[in-house]
Amino acid sequence: MTKNTVYIVHCIDTEGPLYESIDATFQRINLIFGLNLTTSYDTLRKLQKEEIPLNGIEKEVANVVAPKRINTLDSWDKIDTMLDNITTMKFRNEFDDSYNNGWIYNWFCMDHVGFIGLNPRRRDIGHHNIFDHYELYNRLNNYTQDIIQWHYHPVAIVPDAHRSGNTYLNSSNIYEILSRKIIDRQWFPAAFRPGFHTERPDTNWFLEQWIPFDFGNLAVKGDSKIQPDVSGGRFGDWRRAPKTWRPYNPDINDYQIKGDCKRVITRCLNMDARYASIQKNDIIDAFKDAKEFGNSLLAFTNHDFRDMEPEIRKVGNLIKDVSKDFSKVQYKNSNAIQAMRNVMGLEALTKPNISANLVKKKAYSKLVVHTENKIFGLQPFLAIKLKSSKYYWQNFDFENENSWSFTFDNSNIEIEAVEKIGIAANTIAGVTEVCVFDVSRSELSRQVYNYSN
Repeated sequence: MTKNTVYIVHCIDTEGPLYESIDATFQRINLIFGLNLTTSYDTLRKLQKEEIPLNGIEKEVANVVAPKRINTLDSWDKIDTMLDNITTMKFRNEFDDSYNNGWIYNWFCMDHVGFIGLNPRRRDIGHHNIFDHYELYNRLNNYTQDIIQWHYHPVAIVPDAHRSGNTYLNSSNIYEILSRKIIDRQWFPAAFRPGFHTERPDTNWFLEQWIPFDFGNLAVKGDSKIQPDVSGGRFGDWRRAPKTWRPYNPDINDYQIKGDCKRVITRCLNMDARYASIQKNDIIDAFKDAKEFGNSLLAFTNHDFRDMEPEIRKVGNLIKDVSKDFSKVQYKNSNAIQAMRNVMGLEALTKPNISANLVKKKAYSKLVVHTENKIFGLQPFLAIKLKSSKYYWQNFDFENENSWSFTFDNSNIEIEAVEKIGIAANTIAGVTEVCVFDVSRSELSRQVYNYSN
């Protein structure tokens, strides 16, 4: 760990293409601000220039409909064109750090699944679609410095793809997503970004079981210029959370205050959004924290469905400008896992080293799982794929320290109905191990992530 260092982490809420018609734009304006504007391009242009009297909310409305916010990338071709620009070494090196390392991207990928209603924004619906796109893009271009992690939007009660709920534990949706990642892609996240920055108690409890690093804290200082639809803690409620650039362990009953959880939450502001956007003073605070405490973690986020170049230039240039006033503080472009480790002092890396044994008896079969080293959370994530192509998460039984079991019998599901079993676990330092057991072949395959420094 380098002393007096600001670790820079660019998190991208990676959701794929997004389309919005002008009718939909006006529907949003009217809903957010309680207006009754008629759709027209002329009205839109006037709103952008603050030329229509709106009883004092002209600036807020103009912010929502600013060209940079509504000009979205509505196809993968447009996104790839943008990626081809911002991922070049020439562009990355424009924003190199104190060690001459270029810009790094952390793709927090979402699966648009469970949204069985309307899809007016033309989201790319389906398991793995976005994950696979970025995994292939990184692999073909050998972008080993960039990593993929996990982003999740809960399905709303009205399950349209342009809506977002705030409840995690009322649906099998979240468990199927992770079960498929384990079994289909032999992958599991160690870091997380919440959709709409939204966490609630059930989010806290869910993440505490399996995922050590949380980039969700949207706490802002002073007037955050909150828009009506997200004011008062609606969606991302971080009003009581720490406003420093030092990660914290949350309380089991309140994710916004410090406590005894193992999970680590860090602050992550928007880059250039209609609220909670990072300012120069926020970056100054990050350098001050590093000077006082030895290090800090400066994280910020945006979306892949807008051209990211202007936002990167804005924040990257602010970082360079602020750094000139802190000659004894270095800054380092980082991936999300390594930055958390460095700031939290989690330098001793071990793998879980999972072993799994399936013992078949006449009346039942028993899966026994053991880890050589201590894992984050109380149990590994157990994923089951049936021969009918259905995916399930299940709890383990607890055998003894670092040992768990699961029984396949006629009280739950018999082993004859099972095609594959997946087991995933993180360590407290974010080393991820994923094992998939092919039942018919009695073969165990293994992948380890985030193990090398």
